[in-house]
Amino acid sequence: MATTKYKTNIKCASCIAKVTPYLDKAIGIGKWEVDITDPSRVLTVSEPSSEKEINEVLRNVGYQVEKIQGG
Repeated sequence: MATTKYKTNIKCASCIAKVTPYLDKAIGIGKWEVDITDPSRVLTVSEPSSEKEINEVLRNVGYQVEKIQGG
């Protein structure tokens, strides 16, 4: 299964709760996760998804996202 990683500014559990309905709809329930213990706040997507769609979803709810090269 291919994964894609993104650096975000999602900082806490409340932030994750805020983006959850949007990412679940765009990517699918259980197919993404955010590591808030990593300084880069890495969003890992475990299913093929459009980078453009992920950018749009997160920016629409007030978060920044940047694809990690090689991730």
